[in-house]
Amino acid sequence: MIQKGLLVVLSGPSGAGKGTVCKAMLPAMPEMGYSISCTTRQPRQGEVEGVNYFFKTREQFEQMIRNDELLEWAEVYGNYYGTPLRYVEEQLSEGRNVLLEIDIQGALQVKKKYPNGVFIFLIPPSLEELKKRILGRGSETEESFKLRFGSAAEEMNYINEYDYVVVNDKVEQAVDRIRSIIYAELCSVKRNREYYNKLIQEGTKHAVSFD
Repeated sequence: MIQKGLLVVLSGPSGAGKGTVCKAMLPAMPEMGYSISCTTRQPRQGEVEGVNYFFKTREQFEQMIRNDELLEWAEVYGNYYGTPLRYVEEQLSEGRNVLLEIDIQGALQVKKKYPNGVFIFLIPPSLEELKKRILGRGSETEESFKLRFGSAAEEMNYINEYDYVVVNDKVEQAVDRIRSIIYAELCSVKRNREYYNKLIQEGTKHAVSFD
């Protein structure tokens, strides 16, 4: 019987560096699947369809909502974001671990459907660093910056909804911390209880046979 894969959800405030960390994790953990989200926002410079996001019109996205084709979705800063359901279910059922990089609203939706997932909250080392990262994108107006930074600061209050918190001071170190969390979870008793119970039962049978 195939052991169901591990669903790893990585989220945090805007500007925490989720995309950069996930990009660095892929070569470090090639065995892990990475779910690409859908969005109605316009592509940023360098973003590629089917690699960074599946870019949809509002009409297309709303049709996916009506058809229940999304594991989670949210409207953030006037744009829709969501995770295609089919890909995640197929990968998990085949025993492959899946990484979701999603916003906090989406993570809380996923937690209701997959409470056994691993939920990791990525944060910057300080709010001052968060401000620099948001401004460093070069795509924010003064008004949109104030909105995004204010929301990001408020989103820090959601830390207690997660299993782990990782400080993204240096990308390589953040990746190492997340990898350690994943490997520890894969070895945990609660996730392997059925297998361990089988071993215990077999051990008990052998012990009886020696009496």
